[in-house]
Amino acid sequence: MTTQTLDGVTVNTQANVYFDGKCVSHGITLADGTKKSVGVILPSTLTFNTGAAEIMECVAGSCEYKLDGTDNWVKSTPGEKFSIPGNSKFDIRVTESYHYICHFA
Repeated sequence: MTTQTLDGVTVNTQANVYFDGKCVSHGITLADGTKKSVGVILPSTLTFNTGAAEIMECVAGSCEYKLDGTDNWVKSTPGEKFSIPGNSKFDIRVTESYHYICHFA
């Protein structure tokens, strides 16, 4: 099921803008201190590096992703999630705007 709302959050109003504006996100903090980001990736193919492990949740649009060390592109659509290990990287290919929640481990 796709997450529709996040209740009781503090939003960092300063946008995180990456890849010349192809990815824009806002950091949020839940009441229990859990940090996440919500954002959108515009049509492009990008490579992201991770510090901490992440779970990417698709809330609208779609993408294809390829984890570091693999050759397979996997599609992710609304309601689906994929996990990226910490200290890793992944490629993401977007042909329509991909709206996401990034859950940090």
